Amino acid sequence: MRTFDYLRAENTTTAITEAAKPETRFLAGGTTLLDLMKLNVERPAHLVDITRLPGLDTIEISPDVIRIGALAKMSKVAAHADIIEAAPVLSESLWRAASAQLRNMASIGGNLMQRTRCTYFRDPGAYSNCNKRNPGSGCAALEGINRNHAVLGTSDACIAISPGDFAVSLVAFDASVLVRGTVERRIPIDDFYLLPGQTPHLEHQLSSGEMIIGVEIPRVAALKQSHYLKVRDRASYEFAAASAAVGIEFESDGKTVRDVRIAVGGVATKPWRLRAVEDALKGRPIDEATLRTAAAAAVDGARSSGRNGFKIELTPKVVARALMTVGEISHDTEERFRT
Repeated sequence: MRTFDYLRAENTTTAITEAAKPETRFLAGGTTLLDLMKLNVERPAHLVDITRLPGLDTIEISPDVIRIGALAKMSKVAAHADIIEAAPVLSESLWRAASAQLRNMASIGGNLMQRTRCTYFRDPGAYSNCNKRNPGSGCAALEGINRNHAVLGTSDACIAISPGDFAVSLVAFDASVLVRGTVERRIPIDDFYLLPGQTPHLEHQLSSGEMIIGVEIPRVAALKQSHYLKVRDRASYEFAAASAAVGIEFESDGKTVRDVRIAVGGVATKPWRLRAVEDALKGRPIDEATLRTAAAAAVDGARSSGRNGFKIELTPKVVARALMTVGEISHDTEERFRT
């Protein structure tokens, strides 16, 4: 680990000013940053501790919007009674992530900024060819062990997967990231994360000297009837093989879809909104035939790199199962989607 300077900021103005200096990183829970520093992936010269900044750990719920401060702990948000009632998908995506110990330490802002778990990215000693870490060096994962890599949003420069769960639920429900620097900005979450293209080292829209101060989620009707399904190789403390954040608002008949929100994780280079699937479901009843046809569009444009091809078959099934849970479709139908 590189030697670094440490400063505990007492206010956001100081934090932002210090963060504008070269080779500086913010430190909140540290559950991702410190790991990457130990691996010599992140090598900051300066750390600005923002854990004591006032007013950034609040959770506010109004009739129109949910606002969560960037320093709110994952565990606090997941267990918040009003969040569970108004937006179950947010709670579920948080408590299905990481371990209890990590959720108690990790902040919401830090969670949004976590970086990929690609083995080649995280091992600079063994693999110099990683465009995300060393631009222009190549991508070791393309010809390597890539079972856990992305099939959507990839390029010939990078197939590293976006690892988050909470961000998937935010993308499904049109959340905004609130950012403060010399000015304050509101960035739609779907625009906040960048596709790798030929510049996979550029992962988000934050500029030097900017910090996340919170997220806002509009309280649409589908948010209340929502669910986060995470399929993984083991039952806990594991990243998703595929996941889906979904929500449905029905017409007055209780069967016809008025509004539906769907995003997937574990399969793409950023949290991935499925607007084509949404469009195929709106105005139609949630039945098996409709689900099979609509869910197939979940992997439009998907590309296998070899060992990760199973995700192309898995993803539509995960989407369908999540929708069936929200739509209260029969157990027999759900079982047919497992095979």
